[in-house]
Amino acid sequence: MKDFYSIQEFANLTGVEASKLRFWDDVGVFSPVKRNPENNYRYYSLAQITAVNFVSVLSDLNIPLKTIAELRKERDPENFINLLEKKEIELDMELRALRQRSSIIHARRELINYGLKIDDTQISVSHKDERSIILWPRNEYEKGDTFLEPLAAFVNQAEAERINLDFPVGGYWDSFQSFQNAPSRPDCFFSADPTGTHIQKDGEYLMGFARGYYGEMGDLPERMASYIKENRLTVSGPLYTFYLHDEICTLNTEEYLAQSYVAVSRSRR
Repeated sequence: MKDFYSIQEFANLTGVEASKLRFWDDVGVFSPVKRNPENNYRYYSLAQITAVNFVSVLSDLNIPLKTIAELRKERDPENFINLLEKKEIELDMELRALRQRSSIIHARRELINYGLKIDDTQISVSHKDERSIILWPRNEYEKGDTFLEPLAAFVNQAEAERINLDFPVGGYWDSFQSFQNAPSRPDCFFSADPTGTHIQKDGEYLMGFARGYYGEMGDLPERMASYIKENRLTVSGPLYTFYLHDEICTLNTEEYLAQSYVAVSRSRR
């Protein structure tokens, strides 16, 4: 064994990159045991392996270098466990944020992909799996209001209600009848946040599509009503409208794509 190791030799010995050793030396976190006065080369001793391991472990945990420098001078198990507990809480919060971002990406990718594959002129009955959503408070409409006024009003309250507006947002009508009567006025809005307590039940759903800006359903209510009558369907429960394509994925508001669906069953002849 040697008494002293060059920075590259010490890097090879410890697995810590030479560039990181230089940086730690420059900021005063971890320095070589001596320098050559002629060329200023750094030299490390074997005994410094434990010290560099201390810095390396804490650095990998994203402990601030200032804190690491303070702990190098003085630390004990009690204050160190307090530091780790605080860091664990921070990491838990980061993980929750990452999981939520992943959930948002999944929800939007799922809707956009589905919108690219469907025939938006078709009315059909398909199976839908159970889904959790967050149902917002009931909308209050003034004379002349449509989709946007109550939505804008609630957006201002979303933070207080702890609702993440990065998730896709949809419209909820109490029944197919209320959708027919006021297709641009949902009784509530909802968020596709899967942590919600409102359950869209597993089952068969009548589905139709409409293109256009928020609240522009065109003749979709009439087309769905005709399909129900022609196929002797019985509708039940609320009607939901998801925007598969919105401002997130298209510039043209005329290309926004809404999917409306309501639970149905076959009527007995």
